[in-house]
Amino acid sequence: MKRIGCFHAHYSNIEHVEKALSIFDVELIHFVDPGLDRIKQDADFTKEIVEKKVIETLDWIANCHVDAILITCTFFTALLNNEVHHYPIPIIKIDEPLFEEICEINQPIIVAFTNPNTVNGTMNQILSYSRMKGKEIDAEPFLLENTFDLIMQGKKSEYIQSVSKGLISIIENNPKKSVVAAQLSMVPAAQLIENLRNISIGNHLKSLSSYMEKVLSLVPKN
Repeated sequence: MKRIGCFHAHYSNIEHVEKALSIFDVELIHFVDPGLDRIKQDADFTKEIVEKKVIETLDWIANCHVDAILITCTFFTALLNNEVHHYPIPIIKIDEPLFEEICEINQPIIVAFTNPNTVNGTMNQILSYSRMKGKEIDAEPFLLENTFDLIMQGKKSEYIQSVSKGLISIIENNPKKSVVAAQLSMVPAAQLIENLRNISIGNHLKSLSSYMEKVLSLVPKN
């Protein structure tokens, strides 16, 4: 059985990961730190403070007898430089399966966000990943404003409702573009709209299971 340490910025992401990997014989150990997002408005807040804390936590998780680490927060993954930060076990960013999916889309893409702090970092990573894969993509970000605080306050139903409305608006105003939900917390809203409108919205859970199975050689449950 593989043991995977999951690093989250909020408790709400736990259920999404457990659902995606429930078919495999794995043990998930969850580490949650909502504090970094809560201090982002402080006057003395800097990228270096967050990076230091994220690396310290990854070091701690890596020493907790896990076979791999899954980082589910796009804010955290944007700070991790694989050329600088090295670990003896695989570090899987929640974005990587989604980036792979985005590179296979053959039309203009709108990448929807709720957390303003992840937009620039994630878009830069998407473009960098597509160049590495030799793919040309036409992708633009769209921030669903005044939504992220809802999930951080534990208002899950209000968050899903607000994100759903935002995704519907994007779809209706951009009928010739594909829409991708950039954050794991947006998955329930994306799935809801997919079922209501019978359309496809890119999201993390669609590609996470197969990607993790491939990278970590996960074994399905009997």
